[in-house]
Amino acid sequence: MINTLGVVGAGVMGRGVAQAAAQKGMRVVLIDIAEEILTAADSEIRQALRFAGMMDKSRESEPAEEVCQRIEFATDLKALAKVDFLVENVSEKVAVKQSLYPQLDSICKSDCVFAVNTSAISITRAGSWTKRPDKVLGMHFMNPVPMKPLVEVIQAHHTSDATIETAKQFLTQLGKEAIVVNDMPGFVSNRILMLTVNEAVFVVQDQVSTARDVDRIFKGCFGHKMGPLATADLIGLDTILFSLDVLYESYNDPKFRPAPLLRKMVDAGLYGRKSGEGFFKYPNLHQAAANKAIKADNVAGKK
Repeated sequence: MINTLGVVGAGVMGRGVAQAAAQKGMRVVLIDIAEEILTAADSEIRQALRFAGMMDKSRESEPAEEVCQRIEFATDLKALAKVDFLVENVSEKVAVKQSLYPQLDSICKSDCVFAVNTSAISITRAGSWTKRPDKVLGMHFMNPVPMKPLVEVIQAHHTSDATIETAKQFLTQLGKEAIVVNDMPGFVSNRILMLTVNEAVFVVQDQVSTARDVDRIFKGCFGHKMGPLATADLIGLDTILFSLDVLYESYNDPKFRPAPLLRKMVDAGLYGRKSGEGFFKYPNLHQAAANKAIKADNVAGKK
């Protein structure tokens, strides 16, 4: 039984994991490097809980205030000394993660499992940055975390079967199901999804079609709930670009070369939903909230 969860990184994914765990009765220690990021995370979680309560009137939900009382917000990694299980959500930059894991290794209990929430980085490599590679695995949550029932769990070269069972138990506590896959960059979901998104960007870049019609084809012809470009906006075009760069470097395969249009949009600050504009515009997203989310994600990535 996981009683206390550590979450490092209070960006979109970190907030989602913290919220999902607190809703299921777990104590959560949510870490980031600046108080303003944690204040923004607290506000976003409360708003998400209230919105979820309004959307689902059919079930009794715990008041947002009671759920949030189970979340401890901290800037000091030493607050993680008491956690039973840890989910790391910092930037998809190898250097950032590599500098973090030795610190976590020295602070956390020896039996604490480390779950790397990444889209493409090798879990075996992440395990090598610790003295507990048998207790390191990948845990690829999908956004929005509280609403997605499946989680891609990645077993690295040294990950023990006991660690996989602990991860399954944790996800069961969250009300989610684990699908265990082996460790190769991108795993299953992003190795396929990033190619699809990238090719959709090339289609728009080459003026074969508009972003709107590309997504209409995927929704109308294939029955997808969301097209690849709206999905990219939801994930964040900066995150898509990071993931493609990692895949390109990992496989040395030109099929993962990011579309120039994607890089141009990221350079222009068009990240998708969190900035208010990507392949589509999101006029209902207040700019203040957008800037807060971007700052939280970007600063979290500087750990």
